[in-house]
Amino acid sequence: MFSTDRIGILTAGGDCPGLNAVIHGAVRSAAQHGMEVVGFNNGFEGLLDLESVHLLTPMDTLDLVSKGGTVLKTTNRGHFGVTHGMDQRVELSSDLLYQVQANLETLGVRGLICVGGDGSLAIAERLFTFGIPTVGVPKTIDNDVSATAFSFGFDSAVHCATDALDRLHTTAESHGRVICLEVMGRYAGWIALHAGIAGEADAILIPEFPWKVEHLIKTLNDRIRARGFGLVVVAEGVGAPLEGDDACEFQPRLSGAAREVSKQIAPHLDCEIREVVLGHLQRGGSPTAFDRTLATQYGAHAVKLILEGHVGHMVCYQPPHMQAVQLSEATHVSRVTPDCSIVKAARAMGVCFGDGITAAATPFASCAGDETAACVPQLAR
Repeated sequence: MFSTDRIGILTAGGDCPGLNAVIHGAVRSAAQHGMEVVGFNNGFEGLLDLESVHLLTPMDTLDLVSKGGTVLKTTNRGHFGVTHGMDQRVELSSDLLYQVQANLETLGVRGLICVGGDGSLAIAERLFTFGIPTVGVPKTIDNDVSATAFSFGFDSAVHCATDALDRLHTTAESHGRVICLEVMGRYAGWIALHAGIAGEADAILIPEFPWKVEHLIKTLNDRIRARGFGLVVVAEGVGAPLEGDDACEFQPRLSGAAREVSKQIAPHLDCEIREVVLGHLQRGGSPTAFDRTLATQYGAHAVKLILEGHVGHMVCYQPPHMQAVQLSEATHVSRVTPDCSIVKAARAMGVCFGDGITAAATPFASCAGDETAACVPQLAR
């Protein structure tokens, strides 16, 4: 058994619904084992500021499960640098790491829970390789952390985007418009894909599938003739449309995607086009029941890993069980692939991805035997 006096916890990176539920689960679980939990404010920056550290008791976490945001605050800026983009690299000096190690020893912290996305988990891995006992908890609305079926915050973001589509459906129908809804997701299209299906979008554009204007135009013109309006979900990381057969022209972007799509299709449609950027509404508000339950389990299981000495791991959800994987295996980006069953289902219903591929070209895979994993596209394979 891993001996510990205190457990530390921090929330890093962008905020999302469910962070407080993780804190709630960790604090209450630790208390059952007679452990104290100290919270570090402002993400990893809090590891450098002993004045901002405070003890967290079960009474402190009452009513936290339903509350959005994080009581520990968070930041993705400061001394703990991570390069941005698809290939993230951690840049931490030895002096910084020694200071963190010394501060944790001063506080009697024998295990640190780091709640964050792929960048924050990469920092957690670096802390572990330096000798700091660390456990990761996957947090991102993008659902792009590999090795776990779902990250908390994703379901809440999809719920928000789906609600927006439901509302846009009525106004698009009333005015006979095409509306392009831009959602978050960075370089992965999970939010756009799930919300697009749940909200009955006509087209879903995601970073993983390069698209062409002519394919999107054909679908929208067909929908306009059939029902008088159209809905397009655009992931923020979608690049400019391809020209000809040159797939190398695909350039991901993280802003202005819906505006670019509208500009490209406007000359070819005989109707008004509007863009809606959902933005940080997807990060705010109370978590869904699913995210509350998932995040609470993550917090409790993270404590279990520390108490059992399984540091250097990330908590992961492989339905129906909570498990753990090494942090080094958890920092890869999980992206939508053409063989995902949810993609095939969307194509089967006539949803356009702008790539010209039809349902007939993507038959459903069997969910028997070893092919079961292909029917759960979020799982790392």
